[in-house]
Amino acid sequence: MRLLVFGLGYAAGVAAERLAARGWRVVGTSRDGREGTIAFADAERVRFEIAAADAVLSSVPPEGDADPVLAAYGDALAERGCWLGYLSSTGVYGDAGGGWVDESAPLGGRRPARVAADRAWLRLGGRVLRLPGIYGPGRSPLERVLAGTAHRVNLAGQVFSRVHVDDIARGIVAALDGPAGAYNLADDLPADQNAVVAYAARLLGMPPPPFVPLQSLSPMAQSFYAENRRVANGRAKRVLGWRPRYPDYRFGLRALKAMTSPASTSSAPPPASSDQR
Repeated sequence: MRLLVFGLGYAAGVAAERLAARGWRVVGTSRDGREGTIAFADAERVRFEIAAADAVLSSVPPEGDADPVLAAYGDALAERGCWLGYLSSTGVYGDAGGGWVDESAPLGGRRPARVAADRAWLRLGGRVLRLPGIYGPGRSPLERVLAGTAHRVNLAGQVFSRVHVDDIARGIVAALDGPAGAYNLADDLPADQNAVVAYAARLLGMPPPPFVPLQSLSPMAQSFYAENRRVANGRAKRVLGWRPRYPDYRFGLRALKAMTSPASTSSAPPPASSDQR
């Protein structure tokens, strides 16, 4: 079986490794065609890989008002008619005032290009996996606490959903045998970000980081707090048979702490963006 991955980054890369271990031939694209990938702009090679692929997965976010994958290769993907997957964002739901959202919730919010891409992949018959805040090895609150960049913001009632990168990979594998449609891949416990950061500090034996005013954060960081929602994952469980290995942040952070020494954690790369991407 052959898998073509557009944007072989953090989450898609973990899924690619898992499928390669099962005997899949995996080819990924990157913007610059770095070692082990092909250049996104190499149209002849990319179209060859699309024609040969049994499955195509895209983790490439919109650029400007368009999805670059569909803009460049949407015709070839439609003609090929193979399994299609797209890593979207739960940001397509916009602000829910702290309420629950599932796949039947209206799409909107501050990301019209992401919403348009999400809908376009659904029209192509894709499996659209909507992701909240992603964390995992090298990219978690543990690294931020150790680096001294973690903070807490005192906003009552503010909650976020999140998902471990390993559970994203497991969701992609499960979706290979599932019907087309949208699926939320989130853990079972939406939580206050302050509680998550404080728990990470506790695991490290460090004091929780201080509270800071929202206005002191960068515009990007402030946008993280502009929406408030709880993401329901019931459809992925019912239809795909998916279950998160890390059902809440405590399971996930404990596992990360156990597998990562302080020395290696402190030199890890910066954390991934949240579902506000």
